[in-house]
Amino acid sequence: MFKKNRHGIQIKSPEQLRGMRAAGLVVGRTLELLRSSVKPGLTPLDLDVIAEKAIRDAGAVPSFKGYQGFPATICASVNAEVVHGIPSRARELREGDIISLDCGAILDGWHGDAAITVPVGEVDPKLTELMRVTEEAMWRGIGALRPGGYLSDIGHQIERYARSQGRYGIPHEYGGHGIGTEMHMDPWVANHGKPGRGPRLEVGMCLAIEPMLNLGTDKTRVLADDWTVVTIDGKASAHFEHSVAVTENGPWVLTALDGGESRFGTAIET
Repeated sequence: MFKKNRHGIQIKSPEQLRGMRAAGLVVGRTLELLRSSVKPGLTPLDLDVIAEKAIRDAGAVPSFKGYQGFPATICASVNAEVVHGIPSRARELREGDIISLDCGAILDGWHGDAAITVPVGEVDPKLTELMRVTEEAMWRGIGALRPGGYLSDIGHQIERYARSQGRYGIPHEYGGHGIGTEMHMDPWVANHGKPGRGPRLEVGMCLAIEPMLNLGTDKTRVLADDWTVVTIDGKASAHFEHSVAVTENGPWVLTALDGGESRFGTAIET
């Protein structure tokens, strides 16, 4: 049985959260393997092969592969690709590129979902700063996952930090989501907005927090493959994501290898 609150949001028991943590670790370890594998000359499809093997070797199943027809294990989005890039051998990664790697896995019926953006060799300092700001914005949003807070507090913290760091575009069409027995569940989590709105955050909620920031405009379009989202001005985009549980002691970062201890100072196990 899966408990839901009055808003239809799945509430996990401590035992179910442990299942979520196990799935999250599969994703976190796979992303760390991918991070160390990225180099000039590799193709996004090469990385996809590495990810699928790692997930299946862990006894899990890639959650993206076949999802609404998506053909691959990871989303691999290069430079001006914001999200949902389809891995291909059509191009090799080059020195100076950045690549967003979004990964999901199912273990014993529970989903994990996370993303990182990685430099390919030496990159322009503007891209390094874009990645730093996007990752920090994610952490600011995660920090808002406290019992009694509001759902919109997450996007408010993300937007507030991003705006304080420069003129970054925040695509409004894309955001985070609930996660649990399905990859995408209620509620949708905006990366912008005013605080104090929407459902209250409760112990046992699990949300995927995933800001995307663009160097230029927030406007995007979808390519002819019906998946790949790109910035309309051709400027680079970065994307970071973690799956996180709300606990009495604060956010438990299910897809971070240390559970978020290095960020929040407490190792949360439930």
